Amino acid sequence: MRSVLSVLIVMIVTAATLHAASAPVAPWERADWPTAEGELDRHVRSVLDARGIEPALPCSDEVFLRRAYIDITGTMPELDVTHLFLGSDVPGKRSELIDTLWGNEHFADYWALKWCDALRVKAEFPINLWPNGVQIYHRWVRDAVRENMSYDEFARALLTSSGSNFRVAPVNFYRAMQGHAPSSIAAVVALTFMGSRYEDWPQEQQDQLARFFSRVAFKGTAEWKEEIVFLDPAPCETFTATFPDGTTVEITPDQDPREVFADWLIRPDNPWFARAAVNRAWYWLMGRGIIDEPDDIRDDNPPVNPELLAYLERELVASDWDLQHVMRLIVESRTWRQSSIPQSGDAQAEALFAHYMTRRLDAEVLIDALCWFGGDGETYSSPIPEPFTWIPEYHPTIALADGSITSQFLEMFGRPSRDTGRASERSNDPTQTQCLQLLNATDVQRRISQSPKLAAAFAQAKGDGAEAMRLLYLTLLSREPMPGEMLVAGDYAKTAKLKPLQVAQDMAWALINSKEFLYRH
Repeated sequence: MRSVLSVLIVMIVTAATLHAASAPVAPWERADWPTAEGELDRHVRSVLDARGIEPALPCSDEVFLRRAYIDITGTMPELDVTHLFLGSDVPGKRSELIDTLWGNEHFADYWALKWCDALRVKAEFPINLWPNGVQIYHRWVRDAVRENMSYDEFARALLTSSGSNFRVAPVNFYRAMQGHAPSSIAAVVALTFMGSRYEDWPQEQQDQLARFFSRVAFKGTAEWKEEIVFLDPAPCETFTATFPDGTTVEITPDQDPREVFADWLIRPDNPWFARAAVNRAWYWLMGRGIIDEPDDIRDDNPPVNPELLAYLERELVASDWDLQHVMRLIVESRTWRQSSIPQSGDAQAEALFAHYMTRRLDAEVLIDALCWFGGDGETYSSPIPEPFTWIPEYHPTIALADGSITSQFLEMFGRPSRDTGRASERSNDPTQTQCLQLLNATDVQRRISQSPKLAAAFAQAKGDGAEAMRLLYLTLLSREPMPGEMLVAGDYAKTAKLKPLQVAQDMAWALINSKEFLYRH
């Protein structure tokens, strides 16, 4: 009986993602735009018009609320927030919500997570920051996100810092590499700040970039696993090095070549720095880079919308390298606020951003959502060097500092290993193993059966099955159930011969296994 229920519920709650029509599909779309078209949207629209691709309709308030919370904070909206937002008729409520989320404590957690993926923040093999280094590095990155450190200052600190990796947090940029050779450092610098794969460059260009890091030196201390990064004081002569744009510079013995490179990198007219940054921000929010993959920028991998990319680059530079300004432009746009239901069958519709891109929740976001609903934390492990790593149950997974601390769930659902810093390390592709885990795992069932949120909804409904179902939908999906879904729930309640609370638990199980819960949409 329960399997029949799950099939019916999943069919209903995913119907919107399988249907495309000119009329709005309730409750996922609306007919009119509450958001004015901006310059960003005009750049997207011009490419779509040239291809004859119809953009998607506006997303509904219900979809917007859930999307904003997940994309900006990596968390789910609470039931009282959902009631307040959906019940409001204030014209600017969407922008007001975005303002609130920018100051949410989980904003810094979630975006530090993204940066720590790119910066390879982990304690153990093949990156060896060790726990002390990881904690100080993660704290520095999180503070930089929370305080909105300008991106040029962020990059300069990582590139030019010297000192102990246990005491000078940005120094861990050099420690979080798989090698200390100048070429190894150059490869990480190119990937992180230029979005480019060094190993694909001509050999001469590789050699020239490596020269800027030829005087970086490392030494250990008496403290266990501490390492000092410093400019090699050994006598040297003036030498020349060529920047990736072909210009040559003379570097004297009293200069730090890293600073010379940083000065070149963060110039407003640099052809790589701003482009890589805004393309990465777009990828993180939209699910696909304007240049895709976001760390594979090269001449023979052009942007799908050059004008859009150039516009975002200009905005980043004009805002004094305020990356959050660019992110706000994206989430305030019609492009980000589109429905995920395509209006065009064109094969390039998704790549050209004609609709919001559906994709499975990140592993950390998904397990946090299950813990949030189930009222119980995740259990983690870290075999070396702390075999019994303990994380408090209230600690969100998105706030974990160390990529070495993991769990069976995180590994199963594609959390990146943080070995290379490439975006492709994270996999959000669904697998049969993941489906079986969510459908059959006793852990999932335990979270549902003991869920304080389910118990609260059931208590608030005071025995009214329909009201309990409505509150359950609002909690898990941020929307009211559709009439057809209520009919399915009612039929199940009549035929299952279970207690009302058990019926509610079964319905929660079905919703958690639906695409609407598991995916950004």
